[in-house]
Amino acid sequence: MADSGKNKSASVPTHRLSRFAKLGSLATGVAGGMLAEGARQLAKGNRPNTRDMLLTPANAKRVADQLAQLRGAAMKVGQLLSMDTGDLLPEELTQILSRLRSDAKPMPFSQLTKILHDNWGDGWNKSFKQFSFDPVAAASIGQVHSAYTKDGRHLALKIQYPGVRESISSDVDNVATLLRVSGLIPKEVDFKPLLEEAKIQLQLEADYALEGKWIKTYTTLLENETDYELPEYHPDYSTENILAMSFVGGDPVETLGQKISQEQRNRVVSLLMSLLFKEIFEFKLVQTDPNFANYQYDIESEKLILLDFGATREYSDKISSAYRALMQGAIEKNRDAMEQAATDIGFFQEFIQQPQREAVLDLFETACEPLTFKGEYDFGTSNLAKRIRESGMALSTQQDYWHTPPADALFLHRKLAGLYLLAAKLKARVNMHQLFLPYIH
Repeated sequence: MADSGKNKSASVPTHRLSRFAKLGSLATGVAGGMLAEGARQLAKGNRPNTRDMLLTPANAKRVADQLAQLRGAAMKVGQLLSMDTGDLLPEELTQILSRLRSDAKPMPFSQLTKILHDNWGDGWNKSFKQFSFDPVAAASIGQVHSAYTKDGRHLALKIQYPGVRESISSDVDNVATLLRVSGLIPKEVDFKPLLEEAKIQLQLEADYALEGKWIKTYTTLLENETDYELPEYHPDYSTENILAMSFVGGDPVETLGQKISQEQRNRVVSLLMSLLFKEIFEFKLVQTDPNFANYQYDIESEKLILLDFGATREYSDKISSAYRALMQGAIEKNRDAMEQAATDIGFFQEFIQQPQREAVLDLFETACEPLTFKGEYDFGTSNLAKRIRESGMALSTQQDYWHTPPADALFLHRKLAGLYLLAAKLKARVNMHQLFLPYIH
């Protein structure tokens, strides 16, 4: 058996009161930091304003560190805000929150071993030839450990943090209140849909039996696709709090920029976009979490590795067909077809005025720009993500378009936005129009 790791760890608060106390101490720390910064500014003869006092590096670090220690819903809110709101947040907060996408602190050895004992019973270690107590990954819901069983299997064990499942709703509400009251989120940003999405997604991700089912489903759906690799689900080592899979190793996709050629980067993003189209239009099943950590790439075999299926969502034939019609309408510059498709998805209710409809369709046309471009779309030189965010912000604040899109749309749009961000990060050039052609009617 391996020795316990030397990485910095932090115990996960397991009870609602202890988790709320953590958030309370965070609010106190932020307020104290504001007062200290205000005093410093006054001593220099400056007249401090609230924003400058709030957005000090020390305060932003307090927020990120506490959310990382709480894990679960608290950390997921930080991840969602860092990925979805982008330029809408002050740069100082965006940079700190972005750490939360991959910077969770692992559990301490004592907490980890208690979970293993509670789930596998006395003598659990006798089943393993080697068990690494240093996690290979630590995220918002759980951390992943490598282990070799005595019958020769190399497993990746996703171990859920204690108390996460029970604290989802209260954590999300508490963090939302903290961020709003502290002023760290601008008043004009309506992030309630994101918070509701966080609750739903976290409940799905916390259901490891359901994720095991999705792994088997995707394995069947992609069995004839040689470009993708998935872990194998191992039910004999899986429990309510432990998900056992075969260990599949590769390079995280967001680190590939300097490791592979332009052609290979184009191929990686093409595989991701092609898979998304298969999910929407063929499988009617979409893994909706765009977190970059969900994907790795095996440079030698040139296979895209799909790792996480906790946020998988089923889509109806109606919604699938409507999105196909929406994208085809954008390509054909048919605004009437786009408007009908958006209505079928659930965007337009009777009280929505025509100027608001037109603004929404403008936003869809912007988002479909890579599809309408004939040839390789250069994500690296495009400011597409920024324009989408600015249009969305203008829609909600200037057009008084307060109607929240249906959940199906929120999940799917976040996935596509995440893939656009990754494509830009890898400076990929992809013929999106060609990838979509098989689905044009």
